Amino acid sequence: MKRVVVGISGGVDSSVAAYILQQQGYDVVGLFMINWHDTTGTLEGDCPWNDDLIFAELVARKLNISLHTVDLSEQYRKRVVDYMFTEYQKGRTPNPDVLCNREIKFDLFIDKADELGADLIATGHYCRKETLIIDGKEIYRLLAGTDPGKEQSYFLCQLNQEQLSRTLFPIGHLHKSDIRRIAAEQDLVTADRKDSQGICFIGKIDLPTFLQQKLGPKDGDIIEISKNIDGKAMEPPADIYNLNTEQIQKYSEPVKLFPDEGVKVGRHRGAHFFTIGQRKGLNIGGKEQPLFVLDTDIGNNIIYVGQGHDHPVLNRYGLFIPEDEVHWIRPGLKMQSGEKRKFLVRIRYRQPLQKAALYMQQKGMYIIFKNPQRGITPGQFAAWYSDDELVGSGVIS
Repeated sequence: MKRVVVGISGGVDSSVAAYILQQQGYDVVGLFMINWHDTTGTLEGDCPWNDDLIFAELVARKLNISLHTVDLSEQYRKRVVDYMFTEYQKGRTPNPDVLCNREIKFDLFIDKADELGADLIATGHYCRKETLIIDGKEIYRLLAGTDPGKEQSYFLCQLNQEQLSRTLFPIGHLHKSDIRRIAAEQDLVTADRKDSQGICFIGKIDLPTFLQQKLGPKDGDIIEISKNIDGKAMEPPADIYNLNTEQIQKYSEPVKLFPDEGVKVGRHRGAHFFTIGQRKGLNIGGKEQPLFVLDTDIGNNIIYVGQGHDHPVLNRYGLFIPEDEVHWIRPGLKMQSGEKRKFLVRIRYRQPLQKAALYMQQKGMYIIFKNPQRGITPGQFAAWYSDDELVGSGVIS
């Protein structure tokens, strides 16, 4: 009987994952991770893991499985939270959930699971895995979850073949309603528990307050840029699949803004607290349309804003990923320099997949979209799919 160590989080998804594996005949062991103790900036009055652990213990007792705990808070701080601070300080917007999965849930978690004699690990993610045999070797495909409202493959876009070889996704073929029903039928205490929100293991936070632990406030100007700014609007590409190098680079470059191109409309407490596309926190009223952050100049501590979702600076057709940031889940599908392919791409969780052309060049990958994308932000991950298979990902430059 193979032993599977399941990440029990105290939520309904991981609870049902453990139950399903138990019904499939595995020797199931639960492992609860404590990854964060500090409550600075959190919107709950207590550390969220305290309640989570109680629910995890009750689920383990109901299923008659052992539950172990491991405190990975020091490693989580170094690998995920410190990375967040560094990225925001540079004016970039990281995705801590992607990093958490790559660095913690599918790395340090596996190490601890091995100490418990694991053959495999399992999580409650809404995604699927498929095994192929290519040249006599097992190759693993990472597939989108069946439930379009909960599909979570994007968060796993940095996983590799070794990690996938050890991992099961027991609930990826189910819908959330199925999970709730199964939990209720088995009388699990998590059946009606609300899903966790916010940053992985930290919870819902007030981001400026959280970031001020290391990044102090610094007053600066807010400059509004008109929609009619000369030369900033980009004409749509005639055919995204047949562009030359000069066109590819032109569509991928962010618009450069300067203070004398706009009008000062307010003050802020630190450009590093804001991200492209952000609306909340500007505290400026009296405009015909909502203001959105168009860009941040960290060196000069300036925020550029503009009115409306359709502002030409806010919407771009392309992005660039440096060569050393391009990751392929299946190395056999890796693109070579000079190659181009059609893929479906998303640049944030739950964004509908977008038609795009990927151009691989010596310095990295260029992604050109059929339709302009709002709020392309340095530091975030772009993930590309072939049908429902997540093929690769990379950090936007």
